[in-house]
Amino acid sequence: MPALPSWLTDPLWDQFAALLPQRPVYDPAHPLGCHRPRIRDRIIFDKLLQLLRFGCSYEAIADTTCSATTIRHRRNEWIQLGVFAQLRHIALEMYDRIVGLVLDQIAVDGSSPLLAPTLDLLDEFGPLPDAITVHLDAGYDSGKTRTTLDERGLRGRIAHKGEKAPIQATQRWHVERTHAWQNAFCRLARCYERRTEVVNAFFDFADTVITVRSLIRRAWTTHRWEGRPRRRP
Repeated sequence: MPALPSWLTDPLWDQFAALLPQRPVYDPAHPLGCHRPRIRDRIIFDKLLQLLRFGCSYEAIADTTCSATTIRHRRNEWIQLGVFAQLRHIALEMYDRIVGLVLDQIAVDGSSPLLAPTLDLLDEFGPLPDAITVHLDAGYDSGKTRTTLDERGLRGRIAHKGEKAPIQATQRWHVERTHAWQNAFCRLARCYERRTEVVNAFFDFADTVITVRSLIRRAWTTHRWEGRPRRRP
């Protein structure tokens, strides 16, 4: 069962493959000059997509095409090369060029202790607007949150505890919708990975899928291409 439709996985793979270094089919360092051929990268790529989408174990997804150990080793190799982070960055650049990122109005949701490191990630987007408003729910209604925003020159619209906040139904729906999209990937909703870099890699992978899927949905009404889905995705 495919984890995602081919109209989405094929362009993802094309860009992913362009970031991978060339590897020999056979290990030239083998003492006998022969060895089992290297498992094709596309096979591992598809396995990682299945892991991300269905949230199963490596042993459950392994079959005659590759083992669980091979999937883990190749995953680690790609993490060390920074391929997942690069792929996410390219997807964001494409979205910014085609649609445009609205960075003067942002919404944040999650664990309150992670607010500061989350806001610090804004620097990855390059030049930022002079005035940025951060929309937060009542869980962030504290002096510590306001100090965190002031230290970074950010303005905050924070819902007050015990009061109905109309801003939750206006600017904050973007982050709530994004959480819903991410939770559709079972690997993120129920994560059993122990290493932070592996968790971050799966988040980068999921965010790339979400971004590219959004671009394809927008392009469906204005462009035609080989492999274009018959119905609007």
